[in-house]
Amino acid sequence: FLSPGFQVAPETKAVMKWLRSIPFVLSASLHGGELVVTYPYDYSRHPMEEKMFSPTPDEKMFKMLAKAYADAHPVISDRSELRCGGNFVKRGGIINGAEWYSFTGGMADFNYLHTNCFEVTVEVGCEKFPLEEELFTIWHENRDALLNYMEMVHQGIKGIVSDKFGNPIKNARISVRGIQHDVTTGK
Repeated sequence: FLSPGFQVAPETKAVMKWLRSIPFVLSASLHGGELVVTYPYDYSRHPMEEKMFSPTPDEKMFKMLAKAYADAHPVISDRSELRCGGNFVKRGGIINGAEWYSFTGGMADFNYLHTNCFEVTVEVGCEKFPLEEELFTIWHENRDALLNYMEMVHQGIKGIVSDKFGNPIKNARISVRGIQHDVTTGK
């Protein structure tokens, strides 16, 4: 996950500890500078390959999550290739992170590999640092997409793992046939 010599900032360490302490299942990291939704892996399986498709075992689920956001966003879902993010139109406004550009130390990869949390990265607008007067428009462009994405928390398997007395079991490993990525239960 991290290349040798990679230094983790104290605030990042605090977030990592927090993520391990609470059984989050869904997350989104909001960035600026483009209009696209990316999903793990962000780091290429082959570090020398710059734009290499690097799917997780949960590729189908991540594509569904990313599409839930992209399809509900009025500009990302716009079919015009002559706009910011237009080069992602043929991909439906989503892309595997490493296929776009590979980088090490991303939170989406960390979440997938070290917690139960599935995270996508949302590039919410064309400006890396939007002006204050642009924020209202950016909020309205992303509001319904964020709500649609949050509703995805109800997808997949859910339930309670308990012993024969009905007591919940913490840290039970859940495996799904055909997906080589286990999750564990919370308390």
